[in-house]
Amino acid sequence: QVQLVESGGGLVQPGGSLRLSCAASGSIFEINTMAWYLQAPGKERELVAAITSGGHTNYADSVKGRFNISRDNAKNTMYLQMNSLKPEDTAVYYCNADIRAISRARINSWGQGTQVTVSS
Repeated sequence: QVQLVESGGGLVQPGGSLRLSCAASGSIFEINTMAWYLQAPGKERELVAAITSGGHTNYADSVKGRFNISRDNAKNTMYLQMNSLKPEDTAVYYCNADIRAISRARINSWGQGTQVTVSS
């Protein structure tokens, strides 16, 4: 019924920038909170940043001042602008969204994950 499609991951040098995108599609009535999570090797999945439908944001301490989360409600798309990237940012990044379907059912949806590798 609902799918999240991620793009923008890849290999980048330390200090570089990358922009991740997450596009939601399907029988969507509205999308409430959208968020990015990361999972590093051997670690639990962690919240990176979240944004509400009204644009309110919150960030993990480790990315404050470097990452910026945004969304385009008309396109049902969320972005994560990643600047001043560090090797410690290397992880699989996952898109998550709280969605109300046209049927009015509530759906919590995950993307497939996209690999971000920060290395020389």
